[in-house]
Amino acid sequence: MAFNHFILCCGGTACESNKGDEIYNCLLEEAEKQNVKQEVQIVKTGCFGFCEQGPIVKVLPEESFYVGVKPEDACEIIAEQIIKGREVPRLLYREEDVKNRGTAIEDIRFYQKQFRVVLRNCGVIDPENIDEYIAREGYSGLEKVLFTWTSEQIVEEVKISGLRGRGGAGFPTWLKWDLARKAQGDIKYVICNADEGDPGAYMDRSTIEGDPHSVIEGMITAGKAIGANQGFVYIRAEYPLAIDRLKIALEQAKQYGLVGKNILGSGFDFDIEIRLGAGAFVCGEETALIKSVEGNRGMPVPKPPFPANKGLWQRPTIINNVETLANIPVITSKGGAWLAKIGTEKSKGTKVFALTGKIKNSGLVEVPMGTTLREIVFEIGGGIKNGKQFKGVQTGGPSGGILTEKVLDTPIDYESLTANGSMMGSGGMIVMDEDDCVVDVARFYMEFCVDESCGKCSPCRIGTTQLLNLLEKIANGNGEESDLEKLDTIGKAMSKASLCALGQTAPNPVLSTIKNFREEYLEHINDKSCRSGKCKKLVRFTIDSVKCIGCGACSKKCPANCITVEDASKYPDKKRPPYRIDQAACLKCGECFKTCKFGAISKK
Repeated sequence: MAFNHFILCCGGTACESNKGDEIYNCLLEEAEKQNVKQEVQIVKTGCFGFCEQGPIVKVLPEESFYVGVKPEDACEIIAEQIIKGREVPRLLYREEDVKNRGTAIEDIRFYQKQFRVVLRNCGVIDPENIDEYIAREGYSGLEKVLFTWTSEQIVEEVKISGLRGRGGAGFPTWLKWDLARKAQGDIKYVICNADEGDPGAYMDRSTIEGDPHSVIEGMITAGKAIGANQGFVYIRAEYPLAIDRLKIALEQAKQYGLVGKNILGSGFDFDIEIRLGAGAFVCGEETALIKSVEGNRGMPVPKPPFPANKGLWQRPTIINNVETLANIPVITSKGGAWLAKIGTEKSKGTKVFALTGKIKNSGLVEVPMGTTLREIVFEIGGGIKNGKQFKGVQTGGPSGGILTEKVLDTPIDYESLTANGSMMGSGGMIVMDEDDCVVDVARFYMEFCVDESCGKCSPCRIGTTQLLNLLEKIANGNGEESDLEKLDTIGKAMSKASLCALGQTAPNPVLSTIKNFREEYLEHINDKSCRSGKCKKLVRFTIDSVKCIGCGACSKKCPANCITVEDASKYPDKKRPPYRIDQAACLKCGECFKTCKFGAISKK
């Protein structure tokens, strides 16, 4: 059936949670009600990436990009665009500072410096329809893998591409595969790590939600390369939409003969099972993940032996994350040399980031390796919200460091980020502004690591707790300058002695903030002051007796009843005496600060 229009509705988790499913159903109902069901195909896709502007609806062939769509807008979209051929101007995305630019995706600044390889199908196809994936060259590379290339040729093509593991470590993918290929054993395994535990990260979840077949095809290719016939997708149970779409994709792939016995008559068998994780951050470490898949508690074990030789049930095993595997079908269909043209000398291809925090345009961003932090934050991300000053950007989640404005022009690749005290990580990128406190941020990440540490090794179990105690001491106004040396010593010891990457990298936010924001730590220690007001024990609210008009609004809002009126005799020139705050009773809640409309209350 030939349609005149296509309506693409974002079906990612963020938009679904904002009535995205209701928008989709309303569009279907309106198309039927207005008798244009035969003229328009309405498709629920994966994430468009521009999460700040969701829910998003895109109409083809006009390339109309509608943002902030609500269910009640469905009637107007169908009536105006589908029936009358006119766009709905009030829903179109417009750049704040550009009047004459078009509304197609390629005209939107958020997308202009992006290059989509991993996210090539997200926001484009129906992830629950295998035919749409196939129509966009899906499974085309698998034909070569099954019928033309040997396992050595598959590994060689991945080697040519220069693809490195996107889970954070950046280990060469081809080398991991080659080690497992050469390992002795009749039974081998492929595991897709879809656990994704970094706070603020949702790249892998969105990839599975929007393009599950790319991961399935990547796993089959990996299986053929190393001689494995069984794969597992390890995904946290907190990703219900991704799990559902993965199940649908697997069932469709089995019906098409792409998964299971004798795939496409090639004689190669490969099956895939889904294993649900409980959301333990430590299970992002490959040996802990393996233990969890086996049904044991997720705790890392010493290496060597490495999983490529002895992994799942002591069999040779390779573990790649979602983003790594989603690159594989592109390599097999276009060739490794095609991907190798993108990126830098040592970091090939693209990288997906979840851009969040104090940024105007939050969302999923995929850029060529070598793109600078400045380009991502200020061009793609649109800069800092509310006219605030940029303070830093956290890359690599709890394992990474906070980078300052001095290194904004650093090209993003594995070596450059590491050299500046951070790391690539899985792709979380959290932007901070002048209102953020680095001591508070470091404390947050350390609390996370204390909670997520499995406790197996003492450097991590004891070290994270000691770091947290010292950070809390500083945040509470009891710090000493010698505490900074203790933080540095403990952090470096953990980096060297911890069993797995959780403990080895947990000190990074602390060490990077001490290095880049030492003066702010010293303010907390020597001046007993938190410039951002985030460390409550160091905050002091005071009332300016000159500005205060004596309305008493702050007193009424105070939960501690610590704001009282001054003695009127001391202020004979004022109609109503000002108020004062009893510092000993103050809870530092800030309600008075928020309530005062006259700027009489200051926070120091």
